Amino acid sequence: MDTAKLERITATAWRIPPHDGMHVPGIVYADEYLIADMDDKVCQQVCNVAKLPGIVEASYAMPDAHWGYGFPIGGVAAFDPEAGGVVSAGGVGFDISCGVRTMLTGLPANRVVEVRDTLADALYAEIPVGLGSTGHLHVVGEEMDAMLLGGARWAVEQGYGDAADLERIEERGRMAGAEPATVSDRAKTRQRDEVGTLGSGNHYLEVQQVAEILLPDVAEVFGLREGDAVVTIHCGSRGLGHQIGTEFLREMVETAGEHGIALPDRELACAPIESALGRRYLGAMRAGINCAFANREVIGHLARQVFARVLPEARLDLLFDVSHNTCKEEAHPVAGESAARRLFVHRKGATRAFGAGDPALPEPLRAVGQPVLIGGSMGTASYVLVGTPRDGGHAFRSACHGAGRALSRHAALRRWRGRDIVNDLEQRGIAIRSPSMRGVAEEAPGAYKDIDAVVEVAERAGLARRVARLTPMICVKG
Repeated sequence: MDTAKLERITATAWRIPPHDGMHVPGIVYADEYLIADMDDKVCQQVCNVAKLPGIVEASYAMPDAHWGYGFPIGGVAAFDPEAGGVVSAGGVGFDISCGVRTMLTGLPANRVVEVRDTLADALYAEIPVGLGSTGHLHVVGEEMDAMLLGGARWAVEQGYGDAADLERIEERGRMAGAEPATVSDRAKTRQRDEVGTLGSGNHYLEVQQVAEILLPDVAEVFGLREGDAVVTIHCGSRGLGHQIGTEFLREMVETAGEHGIALPDRELACAPIESALGRRYLGAMRAGINCAFANREVIGHLARQVFARVLPEARLDLLFDVSHNTCKEEAHPVAGESAARRLFVHRKGATRAFGAGDPALPEPLRAVGQPVLIGGSMGTASYVLVGTPRDGGHAFRSACHGAGRALSRHAALRRWRGRDIVNDLEQRGIAIRSPSMRGVAEEAPGAYKDIDAVVEVAERAGLARRVARLTPMICVKG
């Protein structure tokens, strides 16, 4: 990124002054190395978001930011409905409520190493993965609507998962305000056989080792112990979320003029929050969040079944489940103000990072803060972070969500072969199971930024604090 256009305000934050119709400045969190490698398109997209009606405080980009559809991946922006604020389908993304859940096995990693290939094969056989994959459930009609209303709670009621999980999922496993009637029949049809499936792209299930504890007091509350094995699942709302995004983006583009909205980019199609279209999208998007909650809950249940056969002494207690493609109604003070405002916070490729004392968190997490789960890519590390307190957090208490792509999927395919990556990771003790060697090449570890650098900047910027570093042992890849 051309830093001549930016004002450096701290060692880890850069400001884009308002210009050319921007209502607020842009803020990019990065050090000099990450900012140098960031695509100039990120700067343009941050500026475009700042031109949308009703935006408050700033248009933000996280340290893992890269070019996306409309909003940058790693983009955060909040809108005030009382000031004509909008909701943007492009600010949520197509994979609504894509997110991460981490489960604690209570076992030392060497027990996984002893049965690594058996466990990898069993997980791959049990959990459907890949483009167009279908699962064990067939959800239609009233049951589909019940799932879209109930989220993870619905899954638990169907016998998938544990009721104790619900306290460890954001929104306690069910997003209020979902309206299944606003979800098209086409979207529901796409989802009918996809509940409990990982899908493709960067989605995965990993068995990981807690390689390093960086914040011992918080790690103890989280139940993380150095040398233990954990299971992490990364996926979202599958075909249903994609269809919701596709349909509402089209409608928002077609009706923008009717609402007096001049779009700086068609991909930023939006509607006033208080409009009929805005309310319909929010109802459908919240249903998509519940779909993702249910999906991850079912996959977690399937993983528990596999461990019960292969490593029956494992517990697989849920640490946390949090999304990174959402728009949430939240109360936050805007810079320079003491009272909190009702805002609609878009986080696209960005994770909610609530701190200690927040009433949205259950005990004992409330005492230390929310786990912020940061995913890696097969051969790279992942991290568990913790949110910062309300008076210390930035970007409406948001943080990064992963490493962020450094190369496009097409560029990765030109550089790597999937089979070579699998062989290389095997030599490093990492078992890869995937139906697509092309998909493995697209998600090559080298196609992503340095995750250690990204989370270090997130911590230095005050977005979240590092608790534990995780390294992969098994990866079931989409």
